Amino acid sequence: MDKRSIAERIEAAGVVAVVRLSQASELARVADAIRAGGVDIIEFTLTTPGALKIIEDSAARFGDDVLLGAGTVLDSETARAAILAGAQFIVSPTTDFATIELCHRYGKAVVPGAFTPTEILAAWQAGADFVKVFPAGVVGPGYLKDVRGPLPQVKLIPTGGVGKVNAGDFIKAGAAALAVGGDLVSNKLVDSGDFAQLTANARELVAAVRAARGLS
Repeated sequence: MDKRSIAERIEAAGVVAVVRLSQASELARVADAIRAGGVDIIEFTLTTPGALKIIEDSAARFGDDVLLGAGTVLDSETARAAILAGAQFIVSPTTDFATIELCHRYGKAVVPGAFTPTEILAAWQAGADFVKVFPAGVVGPGYLKDVRGPLPQVKLIPTGGVGKVNAGDFIKAGAAALAVGGDLVSNKLVDSGDFAQLTANARELVAAVRAARGLS
C-alpha cells in the first residue's frame, strides 16, 4: 500500500488505536476485540516487549483488513525495522527528520509528534503526512482549533488525553483523526480479560467521530 492510500485510510477511519501494554502476549486478542468494534487502524507502541514480532505476526494474520503502525519510534533505524516487520505507518513522540526521510524512502506514512505551532509547521514542511499533537489533553480541543486558524493545511492527530468524552470536540476542532490509548485499550481491561469492553469502547469512539463529522 502506498503512503497516499495509507494516509487516506487513516483519515477516513478517524480513530487510531494506540496499544501500549506491559506484555505482548495479548496484543493479537486486543486487535481482534477493537477490530470487532470498528477500529481497524492499530498503532503498536515499541515500548511493548516483542512489539516488532507482534507487528510481523499481525501483518501476516490480518493482511489489509487491519492497517498496522508502529509507535514510539525514536529514530530512523527503528523505523526501518518496523517497516520491514510490516508497519504501514510510523508514529513518533517528537520530530526526527531522518525518520521522516526514511519513511519517504520506503513509501510509508509518517506521523511525527509536535506541540507548538513552530514545531508543527516544521514537521509538516519536512514531509509529515499528519502531525501528532502531543500531549493534546493538557490544552484541549480549543488549542487545535487555534492552531488550525493560521495553519489550515496541516493535518493534525491529537493524542494524549483523547477519549470518548472529548472525541467529538477534537474532530469538530479540525482533527484529521484521533489517536486514542488508555481510554480505548487499558491494561486493566486486558489484564482482566474483558475484551468485550474493548469492543464496546471502540464502537463508542467510532460513533462519536461519525457523529462529529455529521455522518450519523
